[in-house]
Amino acid sequence: MKSPQALAARLAQHWNSADWRERQLLGATAAWPLTLAIGQPDTAVFLNDAAALRCHLQQWRAVEQHGLGSVQWQERRYRGSSDAIAVPTHWQLAKPSQCIAAISHFKVPGHAQVKSDYARLSTLIAGVERPGFQRLLVRRLVQWRETPTEAVIAAAHTALQLEPGCAQGKPLRALAVQGNDTKFFERHASLLTALLDERFDGEASRQGLVGFLGALPEDDHWLLIAPLSPDLLPFAQMRVRASELLTTPLPDSRILLVENERCLHQLPQPVAHTIAVLGAGLNLGWLAAPWLQGRRVAYWGDLDTWGLHMLATARHHLPHLQALLMDAATFSAHQHLAVAEPVHAPDSACGTLAPDEATLCVHLRTQQKGRLEQEFVPTNAVHRAVRAWVDGD
Repeated sequence: MKSPQALAARLAQHWNSADWRERQLLGATAAWPLTLAIGQPDTAVFLNDAAALRCHLQQWRAVEQHGLGSVQWQERRYRGSSDAIAVPTHWQLAKPSQCIAAISHFKVPGHAQVKSDYARLSTLIAGVERPGFQRLLVRRLVQWRETPTEAVIAAAHTALQLEPGCAQGKPLRALAVQGNDTKFFERHASLLTALLDERFDGEASRQGLVGFLGALPEDDHWLLIAPLSPDLLPFAQMRVRASELLTTPLPDSRILLVENERCLHQLPQPVAHTIAVLGAGLNLGWLAAPWLQGRRVAYWGDLDTWGLHMLATARHHLPHLQALLMDAATFSAHQHLAVAEPVHAPDSACGTLAPDEATLCVHLRTQQKGRLEQEFVPTNAVHRAVRAWVDGD
């Protein structure tokens, strides 16, 4: 037989499970009432420990008296007794608030935090309409515990208004969304990233919030600069802030933009008069630099809707830019290496693409496996594409 305190402690353990919270707070109405088995006193308790039995019965009667759910009782006749005794068999809680009240009433370890979390979640669920956001907030309590409730709701509303690249090269503090102050993004970057990850399947974390929104960060974005010919720069590789490239030209005539810096090893060397800039992601505002207008520029990114979105953004700044390995022929030749793209870039990503690229973007959205990542493109194919671009001078 279990005491109310023991079962309340078990409820607190359940509360600490993200799966349990999601099921009980966001699941179907069938999740409630919640019924817990109490267990019946055995004959030994009845015969040898009348005080314990009496205490057990009194405790469960008190549960009902305090309005902590309902207790189901059953008549039971014990050996050695002439009369049947009503014993508690199940504890039934009709709704989440009764569950939290029981945890708080019996003061199980951590009860104050549980009560606080539930009270705030009730407000958050009511204030945040998107089911995916509700699920995130219910499952990841530490994500918002230190954030005021009104700020969490504001962040959820803000995240619904943000789109990839929407900053268009401006600092995040310059984004006027939901009437938030200039430091809203700085204070709530982690929460906003998590919310955008829910909308865009982890892309905000993968690219970083600043890069994902196409912003010019206050602390700036560092790019990897790699000359493809040893005589162009004093270093084989170097890091440069994106803001510096707005005003400081790189030497020589050709610039090769590569979405992911992990692809450096796939580039051919030596390639005369060519410098690779890697790792910009969606942080492409620096491409508005006047000095780039007079250079030959190529762009190579993932062959998926997000890669084409970045290509479109880059071409917005540099209309003469040439895409490498981002065409239907490349995808068809290596389709066996493609993987699923769970969440597509916004449709507007195709707005500034060439007609054949826009057609490819539409095609990729229909594919079960529509993402050909740069790392999976064979090195010899990358070498051929770069050499062909260089030879086109």
